[in-house]
This record gives sequence, structure tokens and C-alpha cells, in this order.
Amino acid sequence: MRRVVPNLFRLFLLIALVAFLANPQSFASFLSRFNHPDAPVIYNQGELWSLTLQHLRIVAIATFGASLVALVFAILVTRPFGREFLPLSRSIVNIGQTFPPVAVLALAVPAVGFGEKPTFIALLLYGLLPVFENALTALTTLPKNVMEAARGVGMTGWQRLWKIELPLSAPVILAGIQLTAVISLSTATIGSTVAAKTLGEVIIAGLQSNNLAFILQGGLIVAALAILIYDAFSWAERAAARATHSRGR
Repeated sequence: MRRVVPNLFRLFLLIALVAFLANPQSFASFLSRFNHPDAPVIYNQGELWSLTLQHLRIVAIATFGASLVALVFAILVTRPFGREFLPLSRSIVNIGQTFPPVAVLALAVPAVGFGEKPTFIALLLYGLLPVFENALTALTTLPKNVMEAARGVGMTGWQRLWKIELPLSAPVILAGIQLTAVISLSTATIGSTVAAKTLGEVIIAGLQSNNLAFILQGGLIVAALAILIYDAFSWAERAAARATHSRGR
């Protein structure tokens, strides 16, 4: 029973999100309660479905890039030849947390121009830390008996990495990617301030025109996507944990 209610909520949320994106006008009567009588209710300066897909595209690319870079750094500093680079790697991945995304956007625009590129740079830098720290923790806390057994059967360092270390570390690494994806999803809204096509465009339009209906549309879509993406990664983590448990048997 405990699982049925959350699952039903997620299903309802997914159906409601798809229904709204497919036909937002059907929700106009509900949203009109939050708006001035003569103001437009549904965002009319672009298709919400298209903006949502473009928003997800930027987030997916940035999350993949941040995860790849952070994982490479974590693998490097957990190898005997790369341990001396740990302080440098930590400094690099902390850059995104040191500078707010808005500051990164301001610095990136003169170099790469307006649009998706500065948004991608800001999201990539901001998403490095969770994946790096989770991967580092996972790779340095592996069961010693398993690692010794792998060495005992003659596995090389790279074989241990691909066949033992990464599979066993997968649940913890996925938790870091999950956090990066959710953070990127919400942070991507500020990309619209530098002409990137994201759902932030709807929120900004609402703020500029004092249109609460627009703000609700953009905010609720982002919130719904965040919940669904979080749940998707949670499912992947559980699947990876089961696979890890089976491997350890």
C-alpha cells in the first residue's frame, strides 16, 4: 500500500503534465483564477511543448557532460598515478559551486555569445561537484575482500575498474548524477536571461507582465519534471543496487 499511493501520484503527475503540454488551453479556466481578467492566461509567445523539450535538451547535455568530466576526474585521482591530482581536481569541480550560475553566465556571454552555450557552461560547472564527490566516495570505499579477490585472479587495473569498481559504485554514482540533473533542471531556467530557449522564458515573461498564470505554468512544469526525473533516477539506483547485490553473491 505504501508504494501504491506514490506510484499513482507519479502516474497522475505524468498524465497531467503531458495533457497540459499537449493542450494547455484546456487548463485556461483553472489558470484564469490567478490572472487579471484582460491578461492572456496561456503563454502565447512560444509553444510550451517545444520550450519543454529544449529545456530538457540543455539539461541532458549539461548533465551528461558534467557526469563524464567528474567521473573521469574521480577515476584519475583514485589511481596510484593520479592521487597527487586530488587537490587540483577538487579545486576544479568546486568552481561551479563557488561562482553562482548567474555570474558564470555573465562571464561566459562575452566569450561565447548569447544562447545555449553560456547556459551549458554554467550548468556543466555547477553539476560537477555532486558526481565527483559521490564517485570518489564510492571508488575509495569498495569492499577490500572483493578487490583483493580480483587481484588474486590476475585482473589488471583497468579490468578491475570496468568489471568490479564501476559496477559496484554505480548506485552511489547514480545518486550524484540524480542530484546534478535535478539541480540543472531548475538552474536552466536562468538561461533565458541570455536568450537560451528554456522554460525560464515563461517565468520571466510572467514576472515582466505581472502575470501569475505564466509564472505558475513555467514553475509547475519545472517542478513536475524535477519530481519525475528524480523518481526515474531513484528507480535506476535501486536497479543498480540489486544488480550489485546479485554480483556480490
